[in-house]
Amino acid sequence: MIQSIGLAVNLDKPNATEIASALTESITARGRRVFVDEAAAAAIGRPDLGLSLDAFPGRVDVVFILGGDGTLLGYARRFARHGLPLLGFNLGHLGFLSEAEPGDLDQAVHRVLEGNFDLEQRMMLEAEVRRQGRLVDRLLALNDFAVGKGSLGRMATLRVDVDGMYVDRFAGDGLIVSTPTGSTAYSLSCGGPIVVPHLEVVILTPICPHTLSARPMIVAADRPIRILALANHSDLGLSADGQVHLRLQPGDEIVVQKSPYYTTLVQWRERRFFDVLRQKLRGAEDR
Repeated sequence: MIQSIGLAVNLDKPNATEIASALTESITARGRRVFVDEAAAAAIGRPDLGLSLDAFPGRVDVVFILGGDGTLLGYARRFARHGLPLLGFNLGHLGFLSEAEPGDLDQAVHRVLEGNFDLEQRMMLEAEVRRQGRLVDRLLALNDFAVGKGSLGRMATLRVDVDGMYVDRFAGDGLIVSTPTGSTAYSLSCGGPIVVPHLEVVILTPICPHTLSARPMIVAADRPIRILALANHSDLGLSADGQVHLRLQPGDEIVVQKSPYYTTLVQWRERRFFDVLRQKLRGAEDR
């Protein structure tokens, strides 16, 4: 049974403080505990409810994320190691990862406290960056990793191996390595396939390739993907979920593989993936 709820709030979103206040009142009115991240607690005039985000694991049973998909991605990386369930309240645009809407706050709280939901595990990826054999950084992503060039006048040339087998050499703007969750994000805009989120596969999507033969492909999630930066310039970078960025150098090696961590999302039982897909991508006329 849910006894304690944490609120993680993106204060840059319109009406975020009002929605956080309303959720706080709704939760406490039902006799359950609520903790609010410290900045948001001060913003809504309830510093007594403030709690460091680092202290959420072990103190709360579920985290309500107030923001857009980008907000949820950031907290997914932060809380994945702790297995905390996340419920997104869509204060952004598309809201692929968000289940709740601002107009249904009381209903969302009621459903969570009554246990009227499912938990869905979403596969994550991790990447190791090695430079001259030395580990430079290790990153985590729910949506994708993108390896690409920075300026318009440059080209990214990348050698790709899967499970030790040579795949191809991609020349163009870069390459996206995506989870099924991320298949409806950057990968989709670059011509990648839509993949149902419960599958455990990895999508490789070239970004503006310079050859017609370069096409997206799907590989098994349990096979490591090695990307070697072959460009003769340093205008290359690696991004995790489009939020965490690392400058690359020629000769850097990026190894991407399935992470041992999962993002746990609260899902309404009647909300189906293909229904959400039609609604978000095609509009209300085809629901």
